[in-house]
Amino acid sequence: MIKYQGKIISIGPLVDEFKQAGILVFFGKNAPEELVEFSIIHDASELIEPLGVGDTVFLGEEPYKILSIGDVANTNLANLGHLILKFSGETEARLPGDVNVESRPVPELKIGLEFKIVKNE
Repeated sequence: MIKYQGKIISIGPLVDEFKQAGILVFFGKNAPEELVEFSIIHDASELIEPLGVGDTVFLGEEPYKILSIGDVANTNLANLGHLILKFSGETEARLPGDVNVESRPVPELKIGLEFKIVKNE
């Protein structure tokens, strides 16, 4: 079951710096202007069901298992299309908005790339 999905419509000029640090910041189309430069803007969809540990984030065809979720991550995703993905491998979220996934290389990002979050079956 797909819990959330979208397509990248723009990539801020500072996204690559964050990517090198293992962090991707997603926002829906209504992202505050001051955050656009380091954000991946997407055509936000509805959060069908809250994200859970063990769910999988697909960036294109690349799967990443969710290892921990901060207290406000689901609210941010539902209300703003805002998702902070950290490729840290950590099993405890350090910040309330964090969603930590496996520590693996981040795939190449491009406009039109589809992403989705799928329920752990």
